[in-house]
This record gives sequence, C-alpha cells and structure tokens, in this order.
Amino acid sequence: MTTTGAHQEAAGVTARGRWWWGRRRSAVLDVGLGAVSALECAVEGVGFADRAALPVPLGVLFGLVAGAALVVRRRWPVAVVLVSIAITPAEMGYLMGIVGLYTLAASEVPRRIIAVLAGMSLAAVLIVTFVRVRQDIGSADFDPGPWYVLLMAVILALGMNAPPVLFGLYIGARRRLLESLRERADSLEQELSLLADRAEQRAQMARTEERTRIAREMHDVVAHRVSLMVVHAAALQAVALKDPHKAAKNAALVGDMGRQALTELREMLGVLRAADPSPVRGPASRAAVERVAAVAAAAPAAGAEGAGPAGGGSGAGPDGDREDGPCLDAVVELVEQSRQAGMVVELRVMGEARQCGAAVERTAYRVVQEGLTNVHKHAAGAKVVVRLAYRDGEVAMQVENGPADGRTADAGLPSGGNGLVGMRERVTALGGVFVAGPTDEGGFRVSAVLPVPAT
Repeated sequence: MTTTGAHQEAAGVTARGRWWWGRRRSAVLDVGLGAVSALECAVEGVGFADRAALPVPLGVLFGLVAGAALVVRRRWPVAVVLVSIAITPAEMGYLMGIVGLYTLAASEVPRRIIAVLAGMSLAAVLIVTFVRVRQDIGSADFDPGPWYVLLMAVILALGMNAPPVLFGLYIGARRRLLESLRERADSLEQELSLLADRAEQRAQMARTEERTRIAREMHDVVAHRVSLMVVHAAALQAVALKDPHKAAKNAALVGDMGRQALTELREMLGVLRAADPSPVRGPASRAAVERVAAVAAAAPAAGAEGAGPAGGGSGAGPDGDREDGPCLDAVVELVEQSRQAGMVVELRVMGEARQCGAAVERTAYRVVQEGLTNVHKHAAGAKVVVRLAYRDGEVAMQVENGPADGRTADAGLPSGGNGLVGMRERVTALGGVFVAGPTDEGGFRVSAVLPVPAT
C-alpha cells in the first residue's frame, strides 16, 4: 500500500517543530528569506532616508524591521502583503512583495481577499513606478512620448505582481488536489480494510456453517447405526447362552450395521479429503455440504442373510437412500430396523404417498431417524408410534414414545445433546415447524411439518 495522507499527517505531528512550521526545513527557508528581505530593505532604506531627509541609521532600522516581516509569511500572509504595500512608496521590499503575493495566493485565504490585496499591490506598484519613471524622464534630455511612462509603469507593475499571484494560485490548487487525493486514498484504504474484515468474517461464518452441516450429517448417518449396534450387542449378551440361534442373528445384525457405518464414514471422510482445501463461500459452501451429505447417505453396505438392514425398496440403499439422499419410502425399513433391535414401534401412514422433493424427504427421514435414535438412548423398552401424514402442500411426521418400561436394561448410549438442535435447524431451514417436548403420560414427542414445494 502507498503512504496516504493520514500516515503523513500522523508522521508530521510527531515531527512538528516550534510555532507554525510543520517541518524544520520550512522554518529554515522562511528565516533565510526573512534575512535576505531584511538585508534588501536595509540597503534600500539608505536611499529612502536620503529622499525623506531622515537619519541613515533610522532608514536602515526601518528597512530591517519591515523586511523581517517575511518570516511570518506562512502564519500571516495577509499581514506580509499589507506591509509590502505600505513600504512600496519607499521603493523597498521587492522580494517581500513577490514572495508575499505567492504565499497569499497559495494559502487558504478566500479568493476575494486575494483579489483585493493583489489589486492594491498592483495599484501601489503602478503609481510608484509611474511617478519614478516620469521623474527619470523629466531629468533626461529626450521626450519618448506621452504613452511611454504609462506603458513602462503597467509592464513593471504586471511583471512584479501577476507571476507570483498566478504561480501561487496554481500551487494552491495543486496542493488542494493532492490533499483531496490523499483523503480519497485514505477513505478507499479504510473501505478496503472494512471489506477485507467483512470478507474474512463471512469466510469464517461460512467455514463454521460448513463444519456444523458436516457434523450434523455425520451425526445423522452414523449415530443411528451405532445406536442400533449397541442395542443389539446388549441383546446378544443377554441371550447368548439361552438362545444361540437368536444370538447368532443379533451378531449378524451387529456386523452388518458396523460395516455399513464404517462404509458411510469412509465415504464421507473421502469426500472431505478430496475437497478443495481453500475456503468456499456462499452457494459453493452449501453445495459442498450437500455433496457430503449425499455421498455419505448413499454409501452402500453388504446385506446379511435374512437380517433386515440389507434389504431394499423403491431403489433405496441399505439406509433407504436414493442417489440424492434418504427418502420417505425408506421409513418403513427404518422402523423395521428398530423392531429388530427389540423396540415396540408402530408406523401409521395417513394420506396418499407422493414425491415431496429430495430436500423435504431427506429432512423428514432424518427427523424420524433421530427420533427413533433418541428412544433407543433415553427410553429403553418404551412403546413408540411413528406417524407420517401427507397433506395438501405439506408433509408431517411425528415420533411419540411412552415412558420406559423399567424392565429393559438401558444400553448406556452417550448423548451429545445436539440431536434436537440439529432437527430444528433442518426443519426451519426449509420453512417448516418443529416442536418437541414431554407428553402427559411421561413420554416424549417430536413433531415436524414441512412445506412441499409445488411441482
């Protein structure tokens, strides 16, 4: 980045010298010009003293004091010009007049004041020059004509006043232009900094949202199967000696579910490793998450002999997954898996089944899945009713369980406390309504209603 006016201003404050000078070299320049002007006026004060019949030391002292006024040209440019106009009849202060007009024109003094003072200086020089040239011609032996004196006076007056005023106006305009450019550069730099901060915040939010979505997908895909594995393992331990046939069946189910969970997890991690490491934002981030969800949900798994999870239906995979994710047709298989784990669960479907869109069906499936998983975790042996209703423009689902029977041993499944939060986020993201809470009978109910987009 280039150095802006704000940076220079901050640096100038620390380097500011005494009084009104911003830099040391400015003070040296003004003091030098003041010394030269004082010396010039002192020399010219000798002639002034002779013409005014005054003592020479007085004329020299007057010249020194008047010429030294040029030192304050940056602080009081108007005063310097007035002093130069005042001593013009004494025919001294030429350097002070030129430098004073330049400083006045380049300063921030209003233009009308500059015009008035420049006109006064021009008139003073014109009158003094006219009188002086006429006296010199009167003492000569030739007559150049009536217009010669006036022409010479005008040329000398314009030559001493016009160039410093014009040059000062140019320098002042250039200075103001540079200052405005510096201010604009400062504002642009601040805006760029704000935009960069906002972009970084948006990128961080996108990364956080992406991590949340991926964690939610991993939870939905893997947690349900692992929960069923734990339940089957507990049942296997209970019946291993009493019923070897049932124990073998449960062992097969545990193996199938473990392989399915590992396959889905491997597929999801493969997508994450193969993804572009650079952060993505906006729609690209959502597309990446949906891709992870689809691949994780569509992971295949090997079937087991007579053991329900490997079965299929309507083009669904082992988890009831279609190419774009699980669908509502797979809810039947999902319920059957819980029955095989020993849960007493009833499925009630109301209305005519129809296609509701991939996003809606995937979310509805995940709500039912998470509801059943929570029953396995927190209400062992409870009776469960799963309701699925197809209505005009919407689809509703509900998982309601009664209280735990107290006889079935708790499988000891851990809970992260994010299941209900994830379901609520999924449902509300599609414009639906989500309600969860305990029932009067001591059980728990999870309900959701999702709008179905028009086809």
